[in-house]
Amino acid sequence: MASQNILIVDADTVFRSSLKAFLENKNYKVCEAGSVKDAVKNELTAFAAIVCDSRLPGGSGVNLIKMSGSTPVIITCAQASLRSAVDVMKRGAADYLPKPYDFEELLNILEDVTAHQPLETVIEMLGQCDEMVSVSSQIDKVAPTDTNVLIAGESGTGKELVARKIHLLSGRADRQMISLNCAAIPDALIESELFGHEKGAFSGATSDRVGLVEAADGSTLFLDEIGELPLSAQARLLRVLQEGEVRRIGSVETSQVSVRLIASTHRNVQALVNEGAFREDLYYRLNVVQLSLPPLRVRGQDILLLAEHFLAQAAERHGKTKLRFNDSARTRISAYNWPGNIRELENAVQRAVILCDKKTIGAELLAVEAEPATKLPSLESQSGATSLEDYFVGFVKDHQESMTETELAEKLGISRKALWQKRQKLGIPRERGRSR
Repeated sequence: MASQNILIVDADTVFRSSLKAFLENKNYKVCEAGSVKDAVKNELTAFAAIVCDSRLPGGSGVNLIKMSGSTPVIITCAQASLRSAVDVMKRGAADYLPKPYDFEELLNILEDVTAHQPLETVIEMLGQCDEMVSVSSQIDKVAPTDTNVLIAGESGTGKELVARKIHLLSGRADRQMISLNCAAIPDALIESELFGHEKGAFSGATSDRVGLVEAADGSTLFLDEIGELPLSAQARLLRVLQEGEVRRIGSVETSQVSVRLIASTHRNVQALVNEGAFREDLYYRLNVVQLSLPPLRVRGQDILLLAEHFLAQAAERHGKTKLRFNDSARTRISAYNWPGNIRELENAVQRAVILCDKKTIGAELLAVEAEPATKLPSLESQSGATSLEDYFVGFVKDHQESMTETELAEKLGISRKALWQKRQKLGIPRERGRSR
């Protein structure tokens, strides 16, 4: 499969062989080259990613970035510096990795850059129902501009997919979109992650760090779950949007940046503004164009179209290309409420493919109920109505005596780990001895 093909370009044959053995053990197919000249003998666009040293015989490995087209290039460097990191990211590198590095760290980067889907797949997955046709039309209009966009929708509705389509249809598509889930980074670290820091700026800052805003210069910055961004980071982000400049923590100098911001949230941002948890001026800067994604349960025939798409993907991945849904499975897919939206549907189909040892997938393998006992509400309008977090708290408190943590997570369409994290965040930890 093309998505498994990796090209390693490095003059060190011993290092190259070690990395090749490691990646092949992780089910990648690996080709090698010792120079730019040797590398271009291959069809660069046929690879899922290229791992290339910056110093090569006969020319810089950075030159491969332009030659590789849409194939992401990860640049490695034995003499890494802040200046070289910023330079290669501006030139379109997918990532920058100082040598020596841990192979597992490279593996994580490869998994991330090879997860991005081509534009054709992105367009296909957006759907054909009236609501999604309207969203797609809005995307076509806003994408070519540099306008900031706010994407609203329940968790799992495909907000990042929409952000990716906007980026791919923009004038910045030749550079990698930089993404960050604001809810996944501790408050104490998120400013450093976004804006970078100077060596010695705080305890633990042992070297200079380029922030994601600088890395996104000339490209698109996608901030998922922007409603979780701390107020201090909001103030810094506002300056980026207003003045086009960023200042790393501990530095007295500012750098000019050109960043197109796309943000997403499942929360009611206007309600957060009213509560003082989100800056009003930042909200207005973000909310130039707002796209609202409908939950999967209201998308009609799109549900089956997406299910068939995920089936084809999973079946090919697991070598079961002749698998099909039977009538009972198709009925169950259409009848189920899908509280976890597209993400839950994809997981259910993948699980069914793995467990199926016949030619067809039946409803029982989907592990979802035809008549779910609970239904999550659709995303409320920006009017201050009850938020999904209020619903989450109510649902958990009402059912935690009769359900295990696994059952609660399944009903809410999230993982058990995500349930635990939400409990801690919202101040409703489960009592000891009741986690089951």
